[in-house]
Amino acid sequence: MHVSYSCIRKKLSLFSKQLTVMAGLVLLPITLRLEKVQAKPAPPVTPRQPLTAPNPDPRIIRLKKFFARLHCPVLELADDFVHAADENQLDWRLLPSISVIESGGGKAYRNNNVFGWNNGQQLFPSIRAGIHTVAFKLGKSPLYEHRDSVGKLRLYNPNEDYVNSVVQVMNRISPVENLRKVQHIVRRQNEFVYATD
Repeated sequence: MHVSYSCIRKKLSLFSKQLTVMAGLVLLPITLRLEKVQAKPAPPVTPRQPLTAPNPDPRIIRLKKFFARLHCPVLELADDFVHAADENQLDWRLLPSISVIESGGGKAYRNNNVFGWNNGQQLFPSIRAGIHTVAFKLGKSPLYEHRDSVGKLRLYNPNEDYVNSVVQVMNRISPVENLRKVQHIVRRQNEFVYATD
């Protein structure tokens, strides 16, 4: 009997393909089970921590709440107000209060000037730049440097009603200047009592 080599090759090829498919069908469930058994549980996913300090500055929190109540557009710049005040040794409530009186906290202004600096004529590249420039001038310029907040305000705008308006806003933001030392606030019949260190 004479069998051609090509016929055997075709039958072997078909048989090897069938054998490979069968082996795959048998071995695939086994390997999947082995992978499940050997797989280690994934470590629990912890939420990503924000890049802020562990104890946020209470002044920034207070200022954001104040701006939010008034619907002030400068709400997102609260940390800039506080940092600019710290860098220039100013009361942290001063600049936000001036911005509320002058522009409604960024509701009506021109030239990125929410402080009405130089009768609103001063042009700043951005509101943030205006915050830092005005803070620097109120804190470091020889004209304002050695004055307290009320003295700076009287020079800023000599109208006594203006000074009183800004001071009232400062007290609405916070009745105390140094919130970092305050541990907790106790409220008793419409009066605030601050417990400090």
